Amino acid sequence: MARWNLDDWRSLREALLNPRVDPEQLAAAIGVAREKQPLPVLWLIGKAQAGKTSIIRALTGSETAEIGNGFQPCTRTARFYDFPVEAPVVRFLDTRGLGEVAYDPGEDIHYCETQAHLLLAVMKATDIRQDAVFAVLRQVRKRHPEWPVLIAQTGLHEAYPPDADHLQPYPYDRDPLPLAVPVDLARALAAQREQLGTLPGSAPVRWIAIDLTLPEDGWAPADYGLEPLWMAISAVSTLGLRARLQGDPGVRDAYARAAHPHIVGHALIAAGIGAMPLVDLVGVPAVQAKLLHSLATLYGQRWDRRTVAEFFGLLGVGIGVGYMARLLGREVIKLTPWLGQTVGAMWGATASSLTTYALGKSAAYYFASRQQGAALDPATLRQIYAEALTSGAGILKPPPGESQS
Repeated sequence: MARWNLDDWRSLREALLNPRVDPEQLAAAIGVAREKQPLPVLWLIGKAQAGKTSIIRALTGSETAEIGNGFQPCTRTARFYDFPVEAPVVRFLDTRGLGEVAYDPGEDIHYCETQAHLLLAVMKATDIRQDAVFAVLRQVRKRHPEWPVLIAQTGLHEAYPPDADHLQPYPYDRDPLPLAVPVDLARALAAQREQLGTLPGSAPVRWIAIDLTLPEDGWAPADYGLEPLWMAISAVSTLGLRARLQGDPGVRDAYARAAHPHIVGHALIAAGIGAMPLVDLVGVPAVQAKLLHSLATLYGQRWDRRTVAEFFGLLGVGIGVGYMARLLGREVIKLTPWLGQTVGAMWGATASSLTTYALGKSAAYYFASRQQGAALDPATLRQIYAEALTSGAGILKPPPGESQS
């Protein structure tokens, strides 16, 4: 890499601004990449109006309207929603029709249980008629006794006495429930749990009480029980959904929260393409270019030659040297007999995903600074890039049992 020069740097900037790759070839490569990086799937079952869409909205931060428009049918009575649509990091499966007359869930169960990584049953706390949901849970656990089950009891405020508000601190993770919980609500929660009884299998069954509403509904906080829901998901699942959807914990602005899953999604696609010899030389920069353009749009910024020049100028030639070292080094290994299909593919996937993630995180800082009219600090930008190369390793791991190659 000692022969790196300004022409190389300009070529890199040009590749990320205007990648020269056949769209059909790129689409095919992305398709193969997604096969190599299967999405973690959250299967939601429940009656209509139980609150499944509210859970998806709360977990993703996506608007309800966007979710409704994003669902695609996969069976006669089931549908899926990939988030984010452009570069998904998670798939939600929604089984519809539970509790309806003449509904046979067999087809949906067969499809969903071959796809799902986590089963989430959703039921209104005040609706005691949950036989159809319980029947599906029993059928699934009979076939998959090793599957953990998470059950969300929703619409808590419907059982509140007049003029009551959400209890603080959140009390529904205690057993027995404290006396402050309204009597009717406590009885309803207990009745559903007793009605289900014991499911087949030894995997855990976790219950969580939540009340997810819209701000205009007047209940504060609107995401009551969301943090306990995340904790419950983490307790029964090793999918790393929170890391994919939210990233680092802590207070961050809405733009950063929205940008994170887009960054992760493109990084996962880059990982799949990066495992393919030669294809990634053009495919990975093309995916990275799509990511940077998407982030610019998200932050309301332009992504043109002037912006590209400024961004990479602030990153510095040192970052470019490291980028090209990873890009070219993995090609040498992947084309080496015996090593190429194992070590080379693994290195290609890892290097592609981490450089994409690091570019995305540093670009988000860059666009946020421009949006706010703040001074851009090259040292901070480079530090963000370097730290993302490390932090991304924990986020971009495939679900347990799955491989990048």
